[in-house]
This record gives sequence, structure tokens and C-alpha cells, in this order.
Amino acid sequence: MTDADEPEDVERSGLPVEVPIEDWIDLHSFRPAEVASVVEEYLYQAQQRGFRLVRIIHGRGIGVQREIVHALLRRHRQVASFRATEDRGATIVELAPGRDSIPGCDPAPH
Repeated sequence: MTDADEPEDVERSGLPVEVPIEDWIDLHSFRPAEVASVVEEYLYQAQQRGFRLVRIIHGRGIGVQREIVHALLRRHRQVASFRATEDRGATIVELAPGRDSIPGCDPAPH
């Protein structure tokens, strides 16, 4: 592995980092300024892969990331419902059915 392959160097380079899409995402490695766009893209990709329930791990802390996530989820068209976990370190999101949605937009009428 070369020095250029170190994670810090990739982050500093500004190059996109591909994150595998699973039924959960951990936001601990993202800066608060990145959280909304990361969650937006994650929800789109998760719905495209057919996930109906996903877990967004934002941590407990003082609630900054949780508030960013919940504000986005409240207005997001792909979100049917969401709830904080009992320990409030994560949020469970139910995605609306459909694979044709554009992030944040109303689905096409049927």
C-alpha cells in the first residue's frame, strides 16, 4: 500500500468514496456538513436496491447529527415513516415502495 492509498489521503483528495449499500449506514465517519447529502444518496440507493427498512446510525452525543437526519427524513418523499431507536443512537426508516423515485422528489403518478 502506498502513502496515497491511506484513507486520510483519499479523504483529503476530494475524490468520491464508494460506500457499500446495506440495510444500515453508520454516519460516524462523516462530518456534520456531509450528513444530509450522504443520507440523501443513501436513501435513494437503498430504495433502488429494494430495501424497505433501513437503520441510520448517527450516535447519541448531543444530537446534532440526529437532528440533521430527522430534519431530512421529515421532508423526504422516499420516507414513509421513521423512529429513533430506544437508545436514540440510530433511527429506523421505512422507505416508501417504488424504485423509480428521484431523491427527494414525488414519485410519478400511477
